[in-house]
Amino acid sequence: MKCPFCGDMNSQVIDSRVAETGESIRRRRRCLQCNRRFTTYEMVDIRLPQVIKQNGLREDYSADKVRVSFMRALHKRPVPAERIDAAIERMRQHVLALGEREISSLRVGEMVMEELRHLDKVAYVRFASVYRSFQDLDDFRDVIRDL
Repeated sequence: MKCPFCGDMNSQVIDSRVAETGESIRRRRRCLQCNRRFTTYEMVDIRLPQVIKQNGLREDYSADKVRVSFMRALHKRPVPAERIDAAIERMRQHVLALGEREISSLRVGEMVMEELRHLDKVAYVRFASVYRSFQDLDDFRDVIRDL
């Protein structure tokens, strides 16, 4: 680790401990050249897959975009924010567990629908109607029948 004071590349770890959040390790170091002390943090760098959109473009998986989808479908519905956050986190964990470098936007949309099915049936039908481009009442009847 490069010393922030003298730039030397040799340092010694004096103390290591898990940070308060539990998501990183705090390391206290001492430069072997200038003897000054400094702190570094080590954390996991998790790369979520790229989302392949229907037009072929690729973009980073965005929990914010997923949240917007949930919020539009759940507008004025009695679903607590904690349950929405938990659903978004379940999706993120599922995407990570796939271990893939790329995922289609269609697959992400299906995962949103599955989470909405468990959260709120009305929100599920709202999302499905836009996502699947319903053309008439028969499309709505089919989805409601499947519920």
